[in-house]
Amino acid sequence: MPNKLLNISLLLMVGLLGLMSLDVLAHGVDDNTRAFLEQNQGMQFIPFLYIGAKHMITGYDHLLFLVGVIFFLYRSKDVLLYVTMFTLGHSTTLLLGVMTDVQVNAYLIDAIIGLSVIYKGFDNLGGFKRCFNWQPNTKIAVLVFGLFHGFGLATKLQEFQLSQEGLFTNLLAFNIG
Repeated sequence: MPNKLLNISLLLMVGLLGLMSLDVLAHGVDDNTRAFLEQNQGMQFIPFLYIGAKHMITGYDHLLFLVGVIFFLYRSKDVLLYVTMFTLGHSTTLLLGVMTDVQVNAYLIDAIIGLSVIYKGFDNLGGFKRCFNWQPNTKIAVLVFGLFHGFGLATKLQEFQLSQEGLFTNLLAFNIG
């Protein structure tokens, strides 16, 4: 009984954390970065690489989700595989969203991003096996949630007046960062 109570408490904490931090997960861009992005002309590989790395390190949504993904992984090969699945999804929708101006409701995307953190906590606690006697494919889940995380950033970048000159290369650098 105490073990079950602990699991329920952890699940509730993860759920509340995810719900309380929706503003944090909203892909904010500071004023200096916004000014750089809007004033940029042409290919700027290194600055976009830096901005991408800064986004990954300060993006609480990515950090929470990826920590949940790699928490129980023991082999470097597995960590690399799952991080690559997330990155492929993120890069695909970021590029697609910005380059083709695919519009998606930013509030819906941010809610799904919050759900991804809750989903991973529930999965890590064994919730799917216990509640549904079924385990979703974790690789596919990481890829799909990576797609949503990429759209989250794309919806933010679509608000800016970005120069089309060198944009594809700049976005690739951003994704590598």
